[in-house]
Amino acid sequence: MEFTANGAAWWGKKMNEVDFSIRTFAFPQDFEAVLELWRNAGEGIHLGQSDTYDEIAKKLARDPQLTLVAEKKGRIVGAVMGGFDGRRGLVYHLATHPSQRRRGIAGALMDELEKRFREIGCRRVYLLVTPENTTAQRFYEKRGWQRMEILTYAKNLE
Repeated sequence: MEFTANGAAWWGKKMNEVDFSIRTFAFPQDFEAVLELWRNAGEGIHLGQSDTYDEIAKKLARDPQLTLVAEKKGRIVGAVMGGFDGRRGLVYHLATHPSQRRRGIAGALMDELEKRFREIGCRRVYLLVTPENTTAQRFYEKRGWQRMEILTYAKNLE
């Protein structure tokens, strides 16, 4: 069964089983709750210099519609951040509160984010998963993401 709520499609859920909504991240109101969610998400999310208040504000000034939260009874239970450089998209920090996992929240966040990427003309999106995070690897592969055998390099400019 498929239906749409808040612009995102969820498969296999009956209408009364979906008790959360997806909306655009509101800055600065949502910042602390989302940062706390990311901090407690487990091994898959690595916060760094780019996750401070000022850096998130800078990122949101560029493409605010690509950072989303899932809300349940007024509480943030999931979040994802997307970025678009005009050519390619990148997904950052998909997380669901541990008590709310396996309820379709992460899938709904990704559905909505992918929809928004398409709406702005993004044709290809990337994301990074650590080798030990096999749960995330399975999640993305079931959703049609393909693993790429590439080397990733990084350099701090400060």
